Amino acid sequence: MTELDAVVVGAGPNGLAAAVTLARAGLRVAVHERAGTIGGGARTAELTLPGYFHDICSAVHPMAFASPFFQRFGLTSRVDFVNPELSYAHPLDGGRAGLAYRDLALTSAALGADGPAWRRLLDPLVRSVGDLTSITGDSLLRMPRHPITLARFGLRVLEQGGPAWNTRWSTDEAAGLLTGVMAHGVQPLPSLGASAAGLALATWAHAGGWPIPIGGSQRIVDALADDLLAHGGSIALDSEVSDVRALPSSRVVLFDTSARAMGRIARDRLPDRYLDRLRRVRYGNGVAKVDFALSGPVPWANEESRRAGTLHVGGTRAEIAEAEGAVTAGRHAERPYVLVSQPSTFDPSRAPEGKHTLWTYAHVPRGSRLDQTEAIMRQIERFAPGFRDLVLASSSRSAHDVELHDPNYIGGDIASGNGDFLGLLVRPVLAPDPWRTPGRGIYLASSSAAPGPGVHGLPGWRAALSALRHDFGIDTEPELGPGV
Repeated sequence: MTELDAVVVGAGPNGLAAAVTLARAGLRVAVHERAGTIGGGARTAELTLPGYFHDICSAVHPMAFASPFFQRFGLTSRVDFVNPELSYAHPLDGGRAGLAYRDLALTSAALGADGPAWRRLLDPLVRSVGDLTSITGDSLLRMPRHPITLARFGLRVLEQGGPAWNTRWSTDEAAGLLTGVMAHGVQPLPSLGASAAGLALATWAHAGGWPIPIGGSQRIVDALADDLLAHGGSIALDSEVSDVRALPSSRVVLFDTSARAMGRIARDRLPDRYLDRLRRVRYGNGVAKVDFALSGPVPWANEESRRAGTLHVGGTRAEIAEAEGAVTAGRHAERPYVLVSQPSTFDPSRAPEGKHTLWTYAHVPRGSRLDQTEAIMRQIERFAPGFRDLVLASSSRSAHDVELHDPNYIGGDIASGNGDFLGLLVRPVLAPDPWRTPGRGIYLASSSAAPGPGVHGLPGWRAALSALRHDFGIDTEPELGPGV
């Protein structure tokens, strides 16, 4: 008899989602986490000064409300969120900005001449957001249940991911507003992978918003851990796993690690052909992260941008495409694309009274050791004159440092796998059930598996459902809601 039914390696959102699902099915589950705290890419800590709480990696959660796993888990009844009316903003020179409100009609009105085009692009996707989430939250090789939505999405991905990407727009505001979300994919622009990511994010911005958890992203993983412990599971911290044979005996092992790490740890349980495929998984470029403690809110020249939870800083569509092209070519952009979140604008618990925190990262070549603090400050100062005067302290991590902090982010790739179209399709292998490996009882439950990065719990949830079905003969999804 095995000591446990399941062991999960890694206590990030996906590992905990897998563990919760298995424990809710009545299985004996243990989680092993190499770090001294749970959370992985969803941790919150004092990085700059005492009393200033910064999100280590993820900060804003477009999928928190949309994720089928989190909907079943009842996340919004367990964690308090603030959902800014202005989902994201795109500052431009001269005090201009593109503004993406939760209200699609309001966004279209604010975009002026390009408002009708913005509405035509996104309204069909917003009205079918449930179908779209179902499609993008699964393996792309599964038989599509919503072919009309898939066709609408696919045609828009082709348009904005190819040479025709500028034909729809006549203003910098609308073109920049979409480019900012497309650049989340850390891909050259235009490209299909960036277009798919950007259109999905823009849809969620209007369909449900981009919510921010009160108290930080740590609250999400804490809620998952609390549920796991309440249903008999256990979590071992400071418990690095280097060989699957060192784990307690169990029927299944699920890995919330990079595909490469799973191959190394479970090498004796996986066939050589599959191991070779894992070694060939492509990783993307990295991020360099800088957190700031501020004496006041960021003085964006466009005053409405001060109400945004997220900002994409980089200038026009052409400027951002140039910056992302430099990173793709292995160079540091002189004017990098910078992703910015200002959570303390909405959540005063993040900083002492009257003070603020600011979360930023810039895209850089994989493995970069360059400190991007100055480059990021220059870009913010460009659109928020006087920003430098507010900086009390900063904490910087290069892409190399990001990997040292979390080895699953190879080269600083926080997506744990290339986000181009092929990388989204083959994640980590071309299969309708990519979470299940050829090794008996071995599953990949991380963002290295479909559907990819984001704090949504979907790879862990789907890996757990696959394990329940194939190794335990359980075809019924366990109930995950509070109070069950």
